[in-house]
Amino acid sequence: MGIIEVKNLSFAYDESAKTIDEVSFSIEEGTYTTIIGHNGSGKSTIAKLIAGLLEKASGSIMVDGMELNVENLNKIRSDIGIVFQNPDNQFIGSTVRDDIAFGLENHCVPQEDMDRIIEENAALVGMTKYLNQEPTRLSGGQKQRVAIAGVLAMKPKILIFDEATSMLDPQGKDEIKRVITELHGESKLTILSITHDIDEVAKSDYVIAMDGGHVAMTGTPKEIFKDPEKLKKMKFDIPFS
Repeated sequence: MGIIEVKNLSFAYDESAKTIDEVSFSIEEGTYTTIIGHNGSGKSTIAKLIAGLLEKASGSIMVDGMELNVENLNKIRSDIGIVFQNPDNQFIGSTVRDDIAFGLENHCVPQEDMDRIIEENAALVGMTKYLNQEPTRLSGGQKQRVAIAGVLAMKPKILIFDEATSMLDPQGKDEIKRVITELHGESKLTILSITHDIDEVAKSDYVIAMDGGHVAMTGTPKEIFKDPEKLKKMKFDIPFS
């Protein structure tokens, strides 16, 4: 059994049409999976459903052997970290140090442990020398690295990137893609990234292609890229040009 098991999952924002329709897939522990699809394909909705930010209409989501439901919601959320699109919306503290500390303070982590955890995770994303900087002095890519450090400080088993590079300039995109690749190589984290970026997809272990709320293709990047005509039919010609 994978660390994430999705079976017959459906969801709708309104009654007119399902955003996600009978979707099933499995993600193995420690792997780096990308979910791709054009706008409106349902890929970001899946990320929010797995993280417990939206409630499914039907089907099941299993995370590390537990079914995602009201009883298990808080435990599962503690195992999942998520980084969103907009770096400005995720910066809570007045400095980088304060921002990384936010979740630790909410969990009443002792100060002596907190300082060590902040330093360790700032180092992981290359932000040690910016710990006392205010957010207004940081680039978008640096803010996203701080968001990643804050999530990592909570020691999740699963890290979800919900189009985390889509609002960044080319340098910022490269910074975050490099951090993701390094985390995959150096940690046991399970990484799930919702993305349009072909370079990122190529570096992942496994790809899930969404189209119209359904899983259209699954496989390794090499397997997915073998069928460019099918990708074009699913409107992947723009991100993959």
